[in-house]
Amino acid sequence: MATPMSTVEGELVQDADRLDAIGAIGVARAFAYGGHKGRPLHDPAVPPITHDSFESYKQNTAPTINHFYEKLLHLRGRLNTPAARRVAEERHHFMEQFLEQFLREWDSTDVSTHA
Repeated sequence: MATPMSTVEGELVQDADRLDAIGAIGVARAFAYGGHKGRPLHDPAVPPITHDSFESYKQNTAPTINHFYEKLLHLRGRLNTPAARRVAEERHHFMEQFLEQFLREWDSTDVSTHA
């Protein structure tokens, strides 16, 4: 769902908003919002989906982890400015590492390597 801006100022504000949604603070925000909405952390039986409209996205009640795959991991590629893209690289990488660790712990595969 592309949301192009018609001005440089709009692009800058859009980049700032998207940068706030990723990285460590983005992870915290995602789980705070999911908790506020009473969503489960994760449910492997509920796969992430591709939303074809903003209305579909707004009506989504999927687990919080799905939000990373449905939106947050796509934000790096939707930034407007070179500076925002540079900042996004580290934040995006952090989210990937977080998800890898989360899923290892969820599946208890992190425990078997330390037994």
